[in-house]
Amino acid sequence: MSNEYSVQQFFEDNAEEFKLEAMTESLESRIPITGPDVHRPAFALTGFMENYLHERVQILGETEILYLRTLDPAEQEKAVARLFSRPLCCIIISKGLDLPPHLLPLAMKHGVPVLRTSMQTTEFIHALTESLDLYFAPTTMLHGSLVDVYGVGLLITGRSAIGKSEIALDLVERGHRLVADDVVEIVRKGKIIIGRGREHLRHFMEIRGIGIINVMDIFGIRAARIQKRIEVVVRLEEWDPSKDWDRHGLDEHTTDVLGVDVRQLVIPIFPGKNITVIAEVIALNHMLKVYGIDAAKRLDQQLIDIQESDKKTRKYLRYDVE
Repeated sequence: MSNEYSVQQFFEDNAEEFKLEAMTESLESRIPITGPDVHRPAFALTGFMENYLHERVQILGETEILYLRTLDPAEQEKAVARLFSRPLCCIIISKGLDLPPHLLPLAMKHGVPVLRTSMQTTEFIHALTESLDLYFAPTTMLHGSLVDVYGVGLLITGRSAIGKSEIALDLVERGHRLVADDVVEIVRKGKIIIGRGREHLRHFMEIRGIGIINVMDIFGIRAARIQKRIEVVVRLEEWDPSKDWDRHGLDEHTTDVLGVDVRQLVIPIFPGKNITVIAEVIALNHMLKVYGIDAAKRLDQQLIDIQESDKKTRKYLRYDVE
């Protein structure tokens, strides 16, 4: 997760997408962008400074500009000067509107970059917030293989050389899609965890005994995707006969990933066990649970119902003496 975002870097990253133009010669700011929230300082222009969120990106839309045009030159200068009474990271004018007469001189005096976009105000705020949200989102990296299996993101983890890449390759050969192998970059968006491959390693795999392969070159575009929501973590462990493995699936186990609980299944492996088919079943079973169909709970309820039925039958037969 990044803590700061320089205005210069923000402009370079988003100028084309947001149709931005620099109105000040320098884009160096006294303070950086530090979060995804933006602020429209309409009340600050009128003199109400109680809730002036100056640390955020300041957006001047049509409402703010039209208000300033209703003021005489002296009052307009005072209103604009109020914006600079606190440290600012930058000001962005939307809809390609003309800048108020006193804005640029005061911005250059206080070292505040001014940008302008031709986008509509609401559209721009939504796009900007989404972009900054992604930039400041919590991130981490995990070792494993991420595969889209029947539309379910399975993150396969386990110790080094346990066979994660080989299982991912087998899944791809069966028609599923590789997202990342070896190192998975993970970002949190709200309560959703998104995984993707590192840019310079995307769609490459290391298969021991073969070396480096490119999944897209071998299997085609259908075999890969850029990113995928992680819904289930499949942890591989060597078979240990003394360990009490989960055999009924009634208890849901989760693992914490960036503060989000993600369902986790621990699968024992030994020579000859077909983990690929098990991975497919995990994905399909997860989808059934999403639709409210839980085989383990259904069987458990059926057994309870049978026991209750047997009790009633035995009671009836005990008193049936004719």
